Amino acid sequence: MSTPRHSQSVFDFHGRPPLAKALPLSLQHILAMIMGTVTVPIIVVGAVGGTLAEQMLLIQVSLIAAGVSTLIQLYGLGRFGSRLPTIFGVGFAYVPTLVAVGGQYGIGGILGAQVVGGLAMILVGLFITRIRHLFPPVVAGIVVLVIGLSLYDIAIHYMSGGVGASDYGDPRHWLVALVTLGTVLLVSQFARGFLKLAAIICGILVGYGLALTLGMVDFDPVREARWLSTPRLMPFELEFHSAAILSVVIICVVNSVQTIGDLSATTVGGMNREPTTRELFGGLLGNGATTALGSFFGAMPTSSYSQNVGIVAMTRVISRHVLALAALFMLVAGLVPKFGAIMTTIPYPVLGGATITVFGMITMTGIQLITKDEMSARNMTIASLALALSMGIYAVPEAIAGFPEMLQLVVGGSPIVVAALVAFTLNLVLPRRSLADEAAERAAMAERMNAEGGEPASRLATQRT
Repeated sequence: MSTPRHSQSVFDFHGRPPLAKALPLSLQHILAMIMGTVTVPIIVVGAVGGTLAEQMLLIQVSLIAAGVSTLIQLYGLGRFGSRLPTIFGVGFAYVPTLVAVGGQYGIGGILGAQVVGGLAMILVGLFITRIRHLFPPVVAGIVVLVIGLSLYDIAIHYMSGGVGASDYGDPRHWLVALVTLGTVLLVSQFARGFLKLAAIICGILVGYGLALTLGMVDFDPVREARWLSTPRLMPFELEFHSAAILSVVIICVVNSVQTIGDLSATTVGGMNREPTTRELFGGLLGNGATTALGSFFGAMPTSSYSQNVGIVAMTRVISRHVLALAALFMLVAGLVPKFGAIMTTIPYPVLGGATITVFGMITMTGIQLITKDEMSARNMTIASLALALSMGIYAVPEAIAGFPEMLQLVVGGSPIVVAALVAFTLNLVLPRRSLADEAAERAAMAERMNAEGGEPASRLATQRT
């Protein structure tokens, strides 16, 4: 960017705004990512029947992995890191596969397969220069679009009280969620200056205050959490099983496509440009390295966070200093579990009401990416089929009940996989025709029909129009 490196602007990637301005903007990213980072290890440990000690260990290490991977992406480490305003952490897209692998091989089987999966990500990054043309805007855009659409049910579940809550769907949850959402909308649309940029944190503060008065905040996690804990090497023995490795490698490669989509959404939504090959290369290498190395400490695989991409697109705040504060918080939260536990007291309805607009922004960013390509019949076919098949199977998972169990979990549990595979395959096999080619083809057809005694070309053209 051409802005001087000593800039204090939040709209400059190298800008270093004062802490008083940077911290509230950073809190928005923290609040958008912390529940996902904490929830994934909870789900995985619960599925494999792990102990409470193992659960706390995985939560701690996942928070640290989120902080480290984000800092690598923001500042780079040699060739590793995209050097873009992006947040990385433990991703929900892995959950179905990790649960399936963990149920059969345990946590050690997950972590062993994850080492190979991280190396697969690095390989994708190494060859990104040769394969980037296979992911044009219509392919990357449909992946981003489906990411946004697939997050809506998470937001609605949060607004309803969280899956498994005894009072799921209670009107109190919806009251808190709608008050939070209304505050975000009011501040984002009617406030001015810095306050407008902090719309999400304003909504969370108002929603949290209302939840407190309704007795919906549970402080038990804070009381039970330890003050200090450090990660240790090899807390679990790594196991390598071919079936587990194959499953994790597939989802890691698919996640690389999601990463390409998220990095594209970040630059398009926040910087008004496409990402460079160097940025994609560094982003994939950094993600692969943290995924592989994190396995030796018990961390779950890392992924770009689409919800934070939405915040960048919504606010246009791209200062890496702002995002680095969020990464440092995750590191502190991992080392001081009691500190991180404070953030987990935010009720699900508050998070749902605050993030549903963010998920909507991800969807719109995907549409924006898709329309960067010509809306030719070819590209419309790619986008429409990828969208229909991915969201259709996601809505009706029993439709593939006869498939092998592992394929059911990968395909039925993640519409992103289906969207990526369909869009990628169709982009390879469908003949490339531009709008001009299609117009010329119609004109030639009209002339041929006219020459054979059919309707006049002028009338045919009018009917087509």
